Amino acid sequence: MKSICVFCGSNPGKRPEYRIAAETLGRLLAEKGLELVYGGGTVGLMGILSSACLAAGGRVIGIIPKALIGREVAGRMVEHTSLTRLEVVDSMHTRKARMAEIADGFIALPGGFGTFEELFEILTWAQLGFHRKPIGLLDAEGYYEPLLSLCDRALAEGFMKPESRRRLLAHTDPEMLLEALAAYRSEPVIPWIRDERQL
Repeated sequence: MKSICVFCGSNPGKRPEYRIAAETLGRLLAEKGLELVYGGGTVGLMGILSSACLAAGGRVIGIIPKALIGREVAGRMVEHTSLTRLEVVDSMHTRKARMAEIADGFIALPGGFGTFEELFEILTWAQLGFHRKPIGLLDAEGYYEPLLSLCDRALAEGFMKPESRRRLLAHTDPEMLLEALAAYRSEPVIPWIRDERQL
């Protein structure tokens, strides 16, 4: 792996542990020579993550839709332009496609609807065989425990295959999560829906 895309909140959250997780991950990416690909913002966990990576000498690629520059940059253009590269794109769809294209793996830090949506879309693309890249959750302070329980429920109730559930890695420790992503080997994609005429 040469680059990791990180999905995370444009708010910092209420717990200091979320900030610490973002700072630690940003620093670790730089130390391991892994390029950070992210949403391009300077606010919330996005800003904390990218600043920590840059401060540790890392490379940071930001992908941001033109319409969100005012919200996610929050007037801090000096810091924003210190990114290794900033790509301004036309839409959220283009942003997600571009991040998926240039990253070798994915991590979700705590976040809200936007983070959830990015995470589940990249998981769905993996389930459909559009990519075979590793996907992980950095479960700071057990933030993602309810989501992981929901995934287990979906598996138990027959809405998810075991190999699909195994695609989502999770760890509370950033370094161990990066190690798990590096060791990940994708399983073959098995079609979810089969043509009954072929049975």
